[in-house]
Amino acid sequence: MHDDEFSSAVAHDSAAAIWAPLRPFIAVEARLAQAAAQKRWTAFLYEFLRFGVKQAWACLFGGIAVALMLATWRFYPAHAPLARYDFLFLCMLGVQAALLAARLETFEEAKVILIYHLVGTAMELFKTATGSWIYPEPSLIRIGGVPLFSGFMYSCIGSYLCRVWRLFDFRFTGHPSRRWLIGLSAAIYLNFFADHYGLDLRLVLFGWAALLFAPATVHFKVWRVHRSMPLLLGLVLVSLFIWLSENIGTFTRVWLYPQQAHGWAMVSPAKLGSWFLLLIISYTLVSLINRPRAMEPGRAAAPPGAEPRLR
Repeated sequence: MHDDEFSSAVAHDSAAAIWAPLRPFIAVEARLAQAAAQKRWTAFLYEFLRFGVKQAWACLFGGIAVALMLATWRFYPAHAPLARYDFLFLCMLGVQAALLAARLETFEEAKVILIYHLVGTAMELFKTATGSWIYPEPSLIRIGGVPLFSGFMYSCIGSYLCRVWRLFDFRFTGHPSRRWLIGLSAAIYLNFFADHYGLDLRLVLFGWAALLFAPATVHFKVWRVHRSMPLLLGLVLVSLFIWLSENIGTFTRVWLYPQQAHGWAMVSPAKLGSWFLLLIISYTLVSLINRPRAMEPGRAAAPPGAEPRLR
């Protein structure tokens, strides 16, 4: 295969082609992959590293947000003319604009981020008014007790799901109907409000989610073939990482729960359930943009050493 044919073939098969600045590196990476495929152990190591790099790229927006929380907690001047929350808002707005301008984020991803920002901010207004958590620092760019940068924390979840869906070329077997997902997501969102009035249907929602997602398998492409795992397990693992990020957010005093007002303590593991339910809302929004595709016959996973090689 000639170099131009090789570059064209690998570019067509690469998820990196979605983001224009990555396209020049596709052929180089493909040649590295060819070399790694020569032995089983190098193929395994390469696929493992590739998985980590793809996950890091999917977390780009969220990773920047966490880095900004840590940096401002450690280094932002206490008496700066611009409040820390306002600085965070302007930074995240700038990051959003820069990613779009550099084509490191697509407009479809930006749509999910904007929608989830609005959904998250509406819930924040209610939750802070009822004392579920607080933002302890002053700010100007806010609505009620909610600094507007907080919506970006929810946007990070939508951004991650949208990017990881494409990076790993998600295919599904047994995927639930999107109509049912919309119904479940609406019920979850309403329950976040209703539970303050004594009507908490969380256990019913967990059962509903289990019925919808338990039969589903997600097939994801790390390298040249699709691996698979139960979709429900994937959602639980993502919820765990969101919960860990929430601990970073409260540790840096970006927001606080009532039990953390007099000293930091880890966020209760019970919050994992809340994040799992909230993640379903985000997953539903992303599924409306990225139509779930069925797994095609012949795309079954194979051991790394048995990967087919480009000719």
